[in-house]
Amino acid sequence: MRDYESRARARRGTGSRLFGLVLLIWLAVGLLAANQRNHFEGGPPVSCAGWGTVAATALAGPLNYLGLNPKVSDCALPQPSE
Repeated sequence: MRDYESRARARRGTGSRLFGLVLLIWLAVGLLAANQRNHFEGGPPVSCAGWGTVAATALAGPLNYLGLNPKVSDCALPQPSE
């Protein structure tokens, strides 16, 4: 009985590991695309829009190579309450 349970548990873990690996590769491709578009030129972005563009490009992943070019032109961060 234990052998069956351990095999079933191993099969469940394989799917989550595969999903994690695919997610990691997706984000790596997105960061590579952001680097190729010179989003990191001159150091890290200094504005909210700059960080938003890098994040959108990284999240788009391989879709960047299919013509998707996400850009964040303006964003406003909430101000802390006093």
